[in-house]
Amino acid sequence: MSQRPVALVTGGGTGIGAAITRRLVNDGYDVIVAGRRPDRIESVATLLGDGVTAMRLDVTDAKSIDSALSSVERLDLLVNNAGGALGLSSVEKADLDEWQAMYETNVLGTVRMTQAALPLLRESARGTIVNVSSIAGERAYAGGGGYTAAKHGQSVVSETLRLELNGSHVRVIEIRPGMVHTEEFSLTRLHGDQSAADKVYEGVDRPLIADDVAACVAFAVGLPQHVNIDTLVVKPVAQAAPHLLHRGSIDWRDGK
Repeated sequence: MSQRPVALVTGGGTGIGAAITRRLVNDGYDVIVAGRRPDRIESVATLLGDGVTAMRLDVTDAKSIDSALSSVERLDLLVNNAGGALGLSSVEKADLDEWQAMYETNVLGTVRMTQAALPLLRESARGTIVNVSSIAGERAYAGGGGYTAAKHGQSVVSETLRLELNGSHVRVIEIRPGMVHTEEFSLTRLHGDQSAADKVYEGVDRPLIADDVAACVAFAVGLPQHVNIDTLVVKPVAQAAPHLLHRGSIDWRDGK
């Protein structure tokens, strides 16, 4: 790594994580792109060049985290992006294995990574933690009990950590995206049913894409160190709330 600022992005092999990695590289960071699937993270690293290092890491495994971070000498920015949703069952019929998996990744994964990274972040003049959560962290919806519970948990971790770090220079930023059209989120949630995944976005005029979320991360991180964006909620114009989504055309008045 050079003397450029160093970021670590979990879940960086696809979707939002890969987009955040690209954006940070363009903004002058060296990036450690971390994830469970070596082929995905190595593909991102190869595509983006010398400024990116692929790191095999599983946020649900403390030994994996400790082993990976033992080789990191400097860290200025941690982006806790690894997470995701599984299933759409009701609370009454919930698959508790899915609920546990979502909690392990979204909540405990964020905590494990934060615990491991904080000593390095405290040493950096630019120490910043970005937790990529969801509007599910502030609003519940039918069929989303497990995911909303996990994202509420992650949001509360961000809020608590900010209180506990008060008086230090380390920032804690939470990004809460609404509907983002990526290749894997809905496909994973719906257990590989591509037709069902496609219907999630059907008729939605300009849902968010991963690059939109990456731009929000870059904006919040790029502000002076004394400026903290506690929570940034970002949704497509077509989505007024998790349960209120316009399906149909919108007159954008831009000729596109």
